[in-house]
Amino acid sequence: MTFHPVRIPLLLLLLPGSCHLSFPKIDAEPFHVGYTVLAAFIVIFGMFSLLLKERLYIGEAVWATVFGIIVGPYCAKIFDPREWATRNSVETNTVTLEVTRIVLAVGVFAIGVELPKAYLGRQWKSLTFLLAPIMVYGWFVCGGLIYALVPRLDFLTSLVIAACLTPTDPILAAAVVGGRYAEKHVPTHLRHLLAAESGVNDGAAFPMLFISLYLVLERSEATAVAKWFYITWLYEIILATVLGALLGYGFRHLMKFCERQDLIDRQSYVAQYVSLALLSNGIANILGSDDLLASFACGTAFAYDGWFNKKTEESMFSNVIDLLFNCACFIYIGAWIPFNDFHNPVLGLTPWRLLVISLLIILLRRLPIMLALYRWIPQVKTFREAVFSGHFGPMGIGAIFISTYTLRQIPELEVRAAIRPPETQLDLLVATIQPIVSFIVLVSIAIHGLSIPFFSLSRRVHSISRTWSRHTSMDPTGLPEWTTHTRRIAEGDEIIINRDPVSLDIVQKMERGDLERDITMTPSTFSDGPEDNVDFDGVTEGDGGAIRSTRSDDEGRPRSPYGGSDADSARTRNSIELTLRPGDTSEWREGPDLIIEQTVGDNEEVIIIFLF
Repeated sequence: MTFHPVRIPLLLLLLPGSCHLSFPKIDAEPFHVGYTVLAAFIVIFGMFSLLLKERLYIGEAVWATVFGIIVGPYCAKIFDPREWATRNSVETNTVTLEVTRIVLAVGVFAIGVELPKAYLGRQWKSLTFLLAPIMVYGWFVCGGLIYALVPRLDFLTSLVIAACLTPTDPILAAAVVGGRYAEKHVPTHLRHLLAAESGVNDGAAFPMLFISLYLVLERSEATAVAKWFYITWLYEIILATVLGALLGYGFRHLMKFCERQDLIDRQSYVAQYVSLALLSNGIANILGSDDLLASFACGTAFAYDGWFNKKTEESMFSNVIDLLFNCACFIYIGAWIPFNDFHNPVLGLTPWRLLVISLLIILLRRLPIMLALYRWIPQVKTFREAVFSGHFGPMGIGAIFISTYTLRQIPELEVRAAIRPPETQLDLLVATIQPIVSFIVLVSIAIHGLSIPFFSLSRRVHSISRTWSRHTSMDPTGLPEWTTHTRRIAEGDEIIINRDPVSLDIVQKMERGDLERDITMTPSTFSDGPEDNVDFDGVTEGDGGAIRSTRSDDEGRPRSPYGGSDADSARTRNSIELTLRPGDTSEWREGPDLIIEQTVGDNEEVIIIFLF
């Protein structure tokens, strides 16, 4: 093979290192690597999201954390968050604090917005139990376990670390309790209660954090208690709540005014999820108040009457934002976790100690107190719901945020972090708080994130089939034999029934406050007479909505809204029909129930609901 003599110099010019031309270097900046890794995960995860989330029941939090560990500095060494801060511990803490702050602010704001209409006003008693005795109990349990198993820490220092682990993480709780399995098998009232608790208790953990931290920092106990009252309670808790509520209330009415005057477009409706969350968080942070509590209060007040939810119910913007922010933060946490600090005998930290602490905290932090108090919590109605509520108190981004925020409150942090070995309890706190908290968060993500598929598998494995006879038993009452396998209800017994809704769309509108129903029934409501005893004081369902009640015929059988009577029914029932606009109808029976469906548009259905 020969080359033309004129072309040889041109070829040499293209070779690296020849003459004056040089190929530009590949410069992998940490920030470029960061958003490349994030985008790659979201693309791959999105391709298989239906399989991973809806069939395996494992949310994005678990997958993102595992992915962050794999690409992090202890495995593939592709992405290291500490490179963003030139490996300075103080700067790294600042980056970690702001990343978690933004994700939590958007998360708690979204929780406040998506709660049902006037939820906090109606369910204040249940939330008070979760935020007062249950959180305080969990705080002391966590502190006692850390004090018992980490020998160099005293009880006050252990309580500072425990305050980071006391709140339920709103991001991880939403990822676990908001999945498809939970929506099908966890009662709606319980999911709302756990969401509201997780939204408020990150900010509500500040009193427990600062009373213990002030007692460690201050020489005088009186000074510590005084600061706790007038700084923590008055300036941070109360001011943040009032500030957030005023912002949400004011912007809700401003948005209504702009909507009436035709000044706002649809895109601006959904943009409020991020803009108002950051606005309330930023103002509270500038003032030095509790920014997470301000964001939650703003979201709750902004959507308190259900108007904003109705305007944005068809938008998927909030779900997209949650996915992006949650994936980014859990990838960051997976790559940030300091695995090399989990074994440090000088500090009293070993992997087996941390594992025992983590398992005991998950077992004892909420479950015993929830089982003891659930009878006084209106929204926890059964023993099984109490067990579920006691188990699902995950620790995640909120714990990382509070632990990093705690380090920011310690004077001379950089000097204390360099002291080896630590000499005082404050030095030990600086050295141990993040390893302990991050290890427990890692275990919590694994256990709580995989609990749903475990429950799903156990339901399939332990299913039991029974065949009951219909022959008359020897019971003197003459009841069939199969009734001996059932629980008999005596007069005055309380029965709690959790049923799947007939129409999920209508039930969701009722929860958001879009469909209000106030039914007053007299003792003869279910009698065989021709009277119609259902009185509706007010039902609202958009424009053109109407509700009507169907009366029974003279023989006590219900009359169909479209004429005729139901010969198969043995008793009178009152039916409520939600009619938006006229359209074609179809009827069929499901057991003793007559279902009437009316199609009113593209894939829009109106379903008759029967009340027995």
